[in-house]
Amino acid sequence: MTSVTRRQFNSIIGVGAASMVVPPSLLGQSKPRVVVVGGGAGGATAARYLAKDSDGQLDVTLIEDSDTYTSCFYSNLYLGGFRTFNSITHSFGTLASAYGITLKKGRAVDIERESKMVVMADGSTIGYDLLVLSPGIELQYDSVPGYSEEDSQIAPHAWQAGKQTEILHQKLNELENGQDIVMVAPPNPYRCPPGPYERASMMAHFLSNKGYTDSTIYILDPKDKFSKQSLFSAGWEHYYPGMIEWYSPDIHGGILSVDAKAGIVETDFDTFEGALLNIIPAQKAGAIARTAGLADENGFCPIMADSMRSIVDENIFVIGDASIAGDMPKSAFSANSQAKVAAMTIRGQLLSSRVFPAKYNNTCWSLIALNDGVKVGASYAPSDDGTITATSKFVSQGNEDATVRQQTYEESISWYSSIVSDMFG
Repeated sequence: MTSVTRRQFNSIIGVGAASMVVPPSLLGQSKPRVVVVGGGAGGATAARYLAKDSDGQLDVTLIEDSDTYTSCFYSNLYLGGFRTFNSITHSFGTLASAYGITLKKGRAVDIERESKMVVMADGSTIGYDLLVLSPGIELQYDSVPGYSEEDSQIAPHAWQAGKQTEILHQKLNELENGQDIVMVAPPNPYRCPPGPYERASMMAHFLSNKGYTDSTIYILDPKDKFSKQSLFSAGWEHYYPGMIEWYSPDIHGGILSVDAKAGIVETDFDTFEGALLNIIPAQKAGAIARTAGLADENGFCPIMADSMRSIVDENIFVIGDASIAGDMPKSAFSANSQAKVAAMTIRGQLLSSRVFPAKYNNTCWSLIALNDGVKVGASYAPSDDGTITATSKFVSQGNEDATVRQQTYEESISWYSSIVSDMFG
């Protein structure tokens, strides 16, 4: 039996005082078990950092339903012709071969919190000592009247990357000059705040490169303003005059119905017709988070600002799009940053390693046209009121010259390579 001194025991209690969890190794279990659900920017990063920084002392399992990961971030550049589909699709293989992470393919559908078990779709269970939940978003199809998951095969949302990205790309390529696009943007909060507007930019870039300047992209927005609005608006006027029209709810009056088969979006103001409809519904935390009772009445998961630990369950950490992360937007950069804080906290609790004060960062880059990149971002820290709060902010300026904009774009490409490496090794 393992002997534990009074000092060691007090140290253990000090590190995990909030949860009062004794490391499983002191209870005769060979290694503490950490399970990560979801292999995106949050989950893959968390799994990798848990494994590589614990020097083999943690048993890390990553549950993921797909063989590969296609990033939603930078999928707009695929639509615009700046990237290939293969360049935004990545393998999980190195996580297993280089870091010893156990990859479990399948869909996690529930959590038995009292017994600390993740329940899989096939009925099997996977036990954990601590759990990292990074399930991303679930689309609320019925938030757009007349729209359904079945309709997304005709009027794609492409807000969960992979097959949907390919459908939208194909439909964009099939357009002829003079045929229009109607986009319904999502309400707050949602994944990647500048995303719909970068997408409109990339669609306009693609069409204008083909000489299809008679086509119009209508954006029907439930919001009265959006991220980087002045930058996008100036870019649209400069590069794509007359091709992109943005309608706030004050103008369109609300979405009354969508007929995906007919290509019609009816609003209180007018009826919009498009050969391509891009409908992006409202969003909530991935289903497993809500099924397990970790979400609040708004559908997202409250967390502790200093650790990303669930306020509902001390043995679960919720990171990425599913979490309520204060001032932090729902982005890949945010998820990656949150994953590192969660992984550090878990190592401290289970292995008594040093835990530093939580610090978070985010940058969101957007491409408006060839070599014209803009960005917005901030640094964050836990505040006295228990939320994650911005401590400094920055945003591209409207009067920047072409050299600065090109440097911003090149910076974004370098970051994509960096985060992929940070996620998968």
